[in-house]
Amino acid sequence: MLQADALPRRPPHAPARARWLAACLTGLALLAVLVLPAGAAINPDDLLPVDQAFALDARADGDGAIAIHWKIADGYYLYRHRTSAQTDAGFEAGALQLPKGEAYEDEFFGKVETYRKSLTARLPGQAHAASTTLTVKYQGCADAGICYPPQTRKLTVALPASAATPAAAPATSPTATGNAGLARLGVPGTSPLVGNARPSLLGNLGGTGTDALPLPPGQAFGFEAIAGDGNTLLLRFTPAPGYYLYRDNTSLTLSSDPAGIALGKPQWPRGVRHRDGYFGDTVVYFDQIDVPVPLQRRQADAATVRLTASFQGCQNDGICYPPMTRTVEIALPADTAGVAAPPQPAAGAAAAAINAAGVAQDAEGAADNAGPIASTLNDGSKVATASGGQEVAAEAAPAGVDARGSTDAETTNLAEDSLLAAALSGPDRWWALLSFFGFGLLLAFTPCVLPMIPILSGLIAGASAGHERGLGAARAFGLSFVYVFASALVFTVAGVVAGLVGANLQIAFQNPWVLAAFAAVFVALALSSFGLFEMQLPSGLRNRLGSLSDRQRGGSLAGVAVMGALSALIVGPCVAPPLAAAVLYIGQTQDPVFGGVALFLLAMGMGVPLLAFGVAAGKGLPTSGPWMVAVQRVFGFVFLGLAIWMLARVLPGPVTLGLWGVLLLGSAATLALAASKPAAHEGLRVLTWTAAALFGVVGATQIVGAIAGSNDPMRPLAGLNTGVAAETRELPFRRIKSLDDLDREVAAARDAGQPVMFDFYADWCVACKEMEKYTFPEPQVHAALDGFVLLKADVTANDAIDQSLMKALGIIGPPATLYYVDGVERRELRLFGFEKADRFAERASRARAAAEISQ
Repeated sequence: MLQADALPRRPPHAPARARWLAACLTGLALLAVLVLPAGAAINPDDLLPVDQAFALDARADGDGAIAIHWKIADGYYLYRHRTSAQTDAGFEAGALQLPKGEAYEDEFFGKVETYRKSLTARLPGQAHAASTTLTVKYQGCADAGICYPPQTRKLTVALPASAATPAAAPATSPTATGNAGLARLGVPGTSPLVGNARPSLLGNLGGTGTDALPLPPGQAFGFEAIAGDGNTLLLRFTPAPGYYLYRDNTSLTLSSDPAGIALGKPQWPRGVRHRDGYFGDTVVYFDQIDVPVPLQRRQADAATVRLTASFQGCQNDGICYPPMTRTVEIALPADTAGVAAPPQPAAGAAAAAINAAGVAQDAEGAADNAGPIASTLNDGSKVATASGGQEVAAEAAPAGVDARGSTDAETTNLAEDSLLAAALSGPDRWWALLSFFGFGLLLAFTPCVLPMIPILSGLIAGASAGHERGLGAARAFGLSFVYVFASALVFTVAGVVAGLVGANLQIAFQNPWVLAAFAAVFVALALSSFGLFEMQLPSGLRNRLGSLSDRQRGGSLAGVAVMGALSALIVGPCVAPPLAAAVLYIGQTQDPVFGGVALFLLAMGMGVPLLAFGVAAGKGLPTSGPWMVAVQRVFGFVFLGLAIWMLARVLPGPVTLGLWGVLLLGSAATLALAASKPAAHEGLRVLTWTAAALFGVVGATQIVGAIAGSNDPMRPLAGLNTGVAAETRELPFRRIKSLDDLDREVAAARDAGQPVMFDFYADWCVACKEMEKYTFPEPQVHAALDGFVLLKADVTANDAIDQSLMKALGIIGPPATLYYVDGVERRELRLFGFEKADRFAERASRARAAAEISQ
């Protein structure tokens, strides 16, 4: 008897789980009321064994097909999209034909079709033996709330002897000659343009149902090409049932030997207008089409041409495949050179011509049988034109990968970056463009942008030092705007380069030598703020360093612009969904202008608070005098802190913690020295001594923690704990380096039936440190990831292997988190940037649910 606790239990239709904003006791009470009665209402003894709930048999029917029948018990139902069948070499099967089911809104699969009472499916094809082994896969559920795991059954089906030798078509049939040509490829002979049946152009090897798991690209989209005559090529595209082909994402490239043959404009038949989430209104084909393509020839001799077709298609309500490339060689007969191509034949005539001749199939189509690759970032480039060749592309929407990137037909959600990229391509793209300014405002207060505030404030303070009446709001705004504009401009250029060529300039600047040089600049600014150049150095060197320091501290617009540009490249290399979306849009569309405008607005949105801080600093800072000297000293320590913050990306954690301790001790000593002066106000002296004592205690604690091996400035004494509690807070990641490592680990997890969580990390990534500190240690995250294979790629070095891995997966930089189920990424769960523990746990739970359903 089937055990209920061994089956994936469908959660009841209850309100969403209690959030942290609700009281924990209220949430637990709500779950107890809603969940426990639902689980108690299911009695395992009331559930039928799966073979009684779904009784299966199969037999050959009279017309050469195999009929597959299920008798479904009352109170149970089968999913249409989870049903598939395939045969061995004894029966060359076509696509499984399933009747229309009952529409149903499923909690996990969304809009699906189901069957009750009974189901009879038909598997057409051609017999080559007396029997065949039929493999049937299906999945169903009970109305009580239990779903059975996916089932696989093998049955031996006897085939009639007459089925192994199909009757020849009558000689009067309009497709008799064409059938003979197709027969040489082992393809059933009925032409879909003149008959009712629709064969697969690749022999229908292992065809599955329309809504079953995705077919390999070579089976989902067939392609053929022949020479219609000396001046015309005839192309045939055949989407499998349940799939469709984009017209405007197709490009053709022709190379000839000898040269002198060029492609004309393809004569596309009328298609179906389709509303696409990425490409807007576009034209698609759900059925087989024939496309005549005229040739322009300068020679009359016979020639051999090599045609490369690049095209893209999708599964109905399922995945979208990356652009596919097929190449065929075609022998052209001799013709009259220089004569224009004759009028193009109609679609029916083109079909007859293809059927009446030997069809040249793609020589490289076997590579497409590796299966659909979802979620790979497409570089948007066209097929390269061969020597002496020409490329012809349909004009319309750009050719890019639909980032719905899931392998299950039920998945139609998009990841955050894909949703934003789709908005930039949609009809309301201008409103979406303006929204990027708002996203910039939201990102302005993240740890990736906040360090720019003390940098700009220090520059404003440096400029104020030379003005007896203060800098003024207008001058402060001008300097702030130059800083923000320079950083936004560099940020935009870096994003456009990342989208076009897949190279992230911000990551390239995370080299230890670059970080050390930038930290040295902050140290120099700090020493200048302390007056070191005026006190200790020879006059010649003092004047030169002082002049350079003044320019960088705000004395010139050029110095401020340089600091803004360097800040964009070095200070804030973190990746967030809006940035990833703009880069994804540029990569897919090859439109750097519109995508660059989105990036610029995003950067300017991040810079608005900087403008406000800059104006406030310029207007509120005191004029020259003792107070200005004190302010300069404060910013000296701020600059030293920024230098330590920069070096923390490449230095060991304990060393960084020790530097923070030394900085605080130095601050305490400076405050104590200021408080000891008799001229100081009594109340101010007490406050200064208190701050000095506090800084001294914290600094000493951090130095002790650094010696003990701690690395967290907020928990400096954690290294003194000898227990294992701290160790258990870390997730057990497996470190990987290359794409081969990832493929190996994902394949092993697939074989073991485990989902995968794959995290990108770098020492110089501030948001990565946030994930490590605030998200991954939380118990709810550990619980949600229980049973996952946890992988981590440390791309701190940003070497060739790291860059290859990120480019292959469409990752422009860390942090990024990917989920794999059954060996394929669930693209809708992809995460860029920091996420709080409760939302991260919810995302991981969605991956777990998908893994349980697929088992």
